[in-house]
Amino acid sequence: MSPSRVAHPFLLLRRVAVLPAWVRRLDAAAGRRINSRKVHPLLDRGLVRLSHSADRGALWFTAASVLLLLTRYRAALRGLASLTLTSALANLVGKQVFGGDRPLLKDIPVGRRLAKHPESGSFPSGHSASAAAFATGVALESPRVGAVTAPVAGAVAYSRLHTGAHWLSDVLGGIAIGAGVALLGKVLVPAPRRKPERHGGTPIPLPASPTGNGLFLVRNPSSGRAVVTRPDPAPILARLLPDARIHLLAVGEEVTAVVRAALETEPRPRILGVCGGDGTAASVAHLARESGLPLLVVPGGTFNHFARTAGIETIEDAVAALAAGQGLLVDVGELRLGTGEPETVLNAASVGIYPDFVAEREERELLLGKWVAGIVSAVLVLRRAGPVELVLDGRPIRAWSLFVGINRNHAIIPAPLQRRRLDDGVLDIRILHARSRAHAVAALSFGQRTSAILARLRLMPVGSTVESFSVQNLVTAVLPREGQAPGFAHDGEVRREVGDGGMPQGGYLSTVRIVEGGLRVYAPHE
Repeated sequence: MSPSRVAHPFLLLRRVAVLPAWVRRLDAAAGRRINSRKVHPLLDRGLVRLSHSADRGALWFTAASVLLLLTRYRAALRGLASLTLTSALANLVGKQVFGGDRPLLKDIPVGRRLAKHPESGSFPSGHSASAAAFATGVALESPRVGAVTAPVAGAVAYSRLHTGAHWLSDVLGGIAIGAGVALLGKVLVPAPRRKPERHGGTPIPLPASPTGNGLFLVRNPSSGRAVVTRPDPAPILARLLPDARIHLLAVGEEVTAVVRAALETEPRPRILGVCGGDGTAASVAHLARESGLPLLVVPGGTFNHFARTAGIETIEDAVAALAAGQGLLVDVGELRLGTGEPETVLNAASVGIYPDFVAEREERELLLGKWVAGIVSAVLVLRRAGPVELVLDGRPIRAWSLFVGINRNHAIIPAPLQRRRLDDGVLDIRILHARSRAHAVAALSFGQRTSAILARLRLMPVGSTVESFSVQNLVTAVLPREGQAPGFAHDGEVRREVGDGGMPQGGYLSTVRIVEGGLRVYAPHE
C-alpha cells in the first residue's frame, strides 16, 4: 500500500461504508482481469498518453477548438458547458462526499502506470465524467459529430481502468454523472432551432425574375459534399428556375473563367447566380461587382456563412427573393495580396492557425470526407501550430492567428468565420496572443473572458488574450516562417503561394479594405 493510503485510511473506510459488497467484488474482479491481460506495450503507452491528454479537460478543449474551426458553435458550447458543470460536480462535490480509495499501485503492471498515481478520492472518475459530458453534449447538438467524439470519450474512460487510476464503479459512475448533466442541460436549456436573424443590409429593389429569365447561375458540385442530409439542388433549381441558364462546373473548370465567358455571350445575363460554398460565392460576387450585376446566392456548401447571414437558409428562400425582386445592399471586403489583383471577401480573411487547418483538411477530405478530415487535421494543426510574425500597420507583433472579419462580430468569438452584420462599414480585427499552444487552444475554445473564469477554477490554463479592434483599412506584412510564407485564407479558400508578395525574403503584403454597400444581393426583406 502506498504511503498516501496509510496517511488517509478514512478513504478506504468511506468506500467500504458506501459501496455494497457486490460492487466491491465486481470492482476487484474487473481490476484483476484487466491487470492480468497481456497487451502490446504500444497499447499500454498509448492509453497512458490518452489518459494524460485528458488531464484538466485539455483533450476536450482541443476538441472544442476543432468544432469551432468547423463552425459547429452550438456543439462546442454545449459540450464545454456540460463538461464544466460536470467537472465541478464530480471534483468539488462527488469526490468530497464519496471519495474512496483507489486501486493499489503495486497491482498495476509497470508499463501502464501513470507518471503520477492520483491520490484524491476515487469516486467518481473525473476524467470519465468529463468525457461523457462533452461527448453527450456534442451529440445532443450534432449526432454526426457525436458519433466521432463518443469512441474517443469511451477510450478515455477505459484508460482510467487500464492505468489503474480507478475502479470500474468509479468509471461507470462518472459516465452516468457526465451524461446525466448533459441531458439535464438539454432539458433545462434547449437549443432554439430557428432561422438566424439578419442584422443590417439596406433593402433595395432588384430585377424580379420568377422563372429565372436572365439569370446565369454556376453550380459547384464539389461544394457541400459533407452535408449528407441536403437534397440534390439540381432538380430543385431546374423546377423552380426553368428559364435560367445553369452551368455545372466540370472537374478542372475555373468558376471565374466560366462566368467571364457567360458575360461575353449574347444575350448577356442580367443577374449572376452561384450555388456553392463561400469560396465559390466570393469568386462570383467579385465578378458581379465588376460587371455591375446583382448576385443570387443559393446555399449549396457545407457552411454557407454568407447566405445564412443574409437570411437565406434554403434554395426556396433564395428563389423567393429572386421572384419578388427583394435585395440588400451589403458591405464586402476587398483584399489584395502582394502585387496581385484585388479579390472580394464576403466573410473573413485570416493568417495563422485557420489557413493551416484548411490546407490540411483539403489534403485529406477526398479520402476521409470533410468532417472526419476536419477533425483529424485540426488536431494535427493544433498540436504542432506555431505563432506567425506580422507587421500590422507598422506595428510588429507575434500572434497565433489574425482574423479580419467583414463588419462587426460577436465580442466573445476569437475566430469570426461568419459575419453577424452586413453594413456597419468596418473591418473587425481579432488577434490571438498566447504564451503557448495550450493557451492558444484554450482561447479558441472559450474566448478571453470565459477562459479567465475557468482558469480561476483551475479547469484550464491561463495565458492568452484576444486583441480586438475595428478599422476601415488594414495593411499587414506577413513575415516568412521557417523559410516559407504562412498561408492566407479568405472565405474558406487557402492561398498557399502569393506570387509577387511585394516583400523580400519570401514574405508578402496583405491589404484589406471595407467597401461599404459594395454588393447587391438577393435576400428576403425583414
